[in-house]
Amino acid sequence: MKHRILVFALVLAAGIPTLAGALGNPLAGLEKLKNYEARRASSSDPDWVAGNADYRPLPPHSSFTVAELDGPGVITHIWCTLLHGSPYYSREVTLRIYWDGEEHPSVEAPLGDFFGVGHGLDRAFHSLPVRVTSDGKARNCYWPMPFRKSARIVVDNESEAGCLAFYYYVDWQQHDQLPDDTAYFHARYRQEFPCRMGQNYLLADIRGRGHYVGTVQSVYSASAGWYGEGDDFFFIDGETEPRLRGTGTEDYFCDAWGFREQDGPFYGTPVWEGESGAGRRGSAYRWHLPDPIPFKKSLRAEIEHKGSQVFPDNNFTGFIERDDCLSSVAFWYQIEPHHPWPPIPKGPDRLPFREHRLLVGWSALPQSAHSAHPLKADGMFWSTDGKFLRLAATEAGAWLEVKFTIEKELTGELHARLTLGPDFGNYRVRLDGEPVATVKLYRPTAVQEEFKLADRALTAGEHRLRFECVGKAADADAFHLGLDRVTLRVPVYRRPAGADLRELQAK
Repeated sequence: MKHRILVFALVLAAGIPTLAGALGNPLAGLEKLKNYEARRASSSDPDWVAGNADYRPLPPHSSFTVAELDGPGVITHIWCTLLHGSPYYSREVTLRIYWDGEEHPSVEAPLGDFFGVGHGLDRAFHSLPVRVTSDGKARNCYWPMPFRKSARIVVDNESEAGCLAFYYYVDWQQHDQLPDDTAYFHARYRQEFPCRMGQNYLLADIRGRGHYVGTVQSVYSASAGWYGEGDDFFFIDGETEPRLRGTGTEDYFCDAWGFREQDGPFYGTPVWEGESGAGRRGSAYRWHLPDPIPFKKSLRAEIEHKGSQVFPDNNFTGFIERDDCLSSVAFWYQIEPHHPWPPIPKGPDRLPFREHRLLVGWSALPQSAHSAHPLKADGMFWSTDGKFLRLAATEAGAWLEVKFTIEKELTGELHARLTLGPDFGNYRVRLDGEPVATVKLYRPTAVQEEFKLADRALTAGEHRLRFECVGKAADADAFHLGLDRVTLRVPVYRRPAGADLRELQAK
C-alpha cells in the first residue's frame, strides 16, 4: 500500500516531473505556482454537452492519430483502455510517438509491452511510472515525455480483428521553454523467436548521449526448465568490457531464487507461469529510477539466454544456452535524434504461436449436448461477438459436450476461453474421453480468462470436449459454465523431437 500512495503522490508533483526530487519528497514544490498551461487530448465525444460516445473505433489494419501537440511541452500522463475483438490485442496494437516532426518514431512498441506486460495478456500491477488496473485493461503511464516543437502519438491496429472502442487521455503541460539539457523519451521493442544461439539477447543498441531508465522482458519457454540464469551486461561509450555486469536474470530484475508473480515501485513480475513445461510465459520489469545508467556516446545492453535443461539422455545442466522466445522493451532518454531502427514485426508476428480457432461457444449451441440444465447464448461485451455459451447449472454433475473438427494433424496447446464470475462452478475437462484439466471458475466479478487444457498432437477429424461439474467454491452462488471459444496454439518455434540443446549450442 505504501508504494501505491507514493505513485499517487508522484503524479501530483508539479512542474516538469523530476524523479530525483520526487524520491526525496514526492510532494515537494506542490505549493508553488505553476508557469505552464494544463492541456489534454482525449477520446471525449465532440458533443461534450450531451454526447457519451467517448471512444474511437479502430478497424482492422487501421492507423489512428491520438494526439498532435504543439510545443514546448511535456506529456505527464497517458491512460487508455480498449474493447478489442482479439484476445491478444495488446501485442497486435502498436504505440508510436514522434517528437519534433521526426520521420522515425522515438517510441515504438506493442501497447501491452510498453505498459509492462507482454504476450498480449491483460494483467494488473503497480509501479512508479506504470500502473495497470481493471484486471489489466486500464493502462496508465507517468513517464515525463518532453518535446520542443511538436509531439504526435499514433496507434496502429495491426490485428485481423477490429477494436470496437479505444478510450484515452493524454495529459500534458504547455511551457514557454524547456531547459537545454532536457532529453527526449524513447522506448523500443524487439524480439527473437527463438533466441540466436551463440550470442546474447540484445536489449538496446543506442548512439548519442542520454541515460537508460528501464527494461521489460518477456519469455515464452521452448521447453521445461529455468530460463533465467543469464547475466546482464551494459557496454557504455564503446567499451569492449561491460562496465555493469550482472549475476542472473532474476537478479537483474531485483528478485532472487527464481521468479514469482509480484510487483513494486521499481521492479516486478506481473506474469509468471513457472518452469514446468513448454509454452510457459513470463514478463518482468525493472525501472532504473534511482539508478539511471548515463552514457555520453553510446550504450549497448545485452542479457544472456541461459538456464537449466534436462537432456534427452536424462542428464541435467543448470547452465546452458536456451532457445526460448524472448521479447523486450528498452526505455531511455537521449538528447540527439536517434539513428533509424529496423522495422519491428507486424502485430500477429509478435505472437510466439499461431492460433487456430476450433470452436466459438455461442455458435455451437445447436450441436451441443448437455445435462438437464438451461443452455443458451448469453451476453458479455468482451466475448466473441458479444456472446458466449452459458450452461446454467444448479448442481454438481451437470455437463456440457461440444465437438470440433480439424482438417489436418496439428500439434500445440489446446486452450478454452471461459467465463468466471460469482455464479460459476468447478469443472473437469475431458478431451475425447480423457481427463486433461480441472478449471475453477469462481470470481467475485465477471471476467473471461484463457485456460490451457492440454499440449498434444490432434489428429485430423472430429474431437469431443466435455465439461463435467465437480462442485463449486464456497462463495459461489451456482454451478454455471461459460464457454467463449476453443483454440489451438501452434508455436512458431518448436525444437525438433529428440533435439539436444548441446548440439544446437555446438552449431
